[in-house]
Amino acid sequence: MKKEESTLKHKIVTMLERKEVEFLDKLKNDALFSTGHNLSYNDILKGLVDMAMESHLDAQNVHDVKDLEERMYAKIRETLVKLKNK
Repeated sequence: MKKEESTLKHKIVTMLERKEVEFLDKLKNDALFSTGHNLSYNDILKGLVDMAMESHLDAQNVHDVKDLEERMYAKIRETLVKLKNK
């Protein structure tokens, strides 16, 4: 039986700075000690990607990581305003 294309998983290798890995470690530890559930780096990164996809984040006219971060913050602000006005 052939897997649906949407369920195929792909391995992504990334290079992170120490402070970024420490942040992921903090998220993992927070989850583990507060719920007993062990989040993997993969779980955390997948959650962030899913959140960006759900917010319809795009990278048009994004030239570098700083531009992308600004776009992401704008999406977060937009979402918060929508939630506040409900």
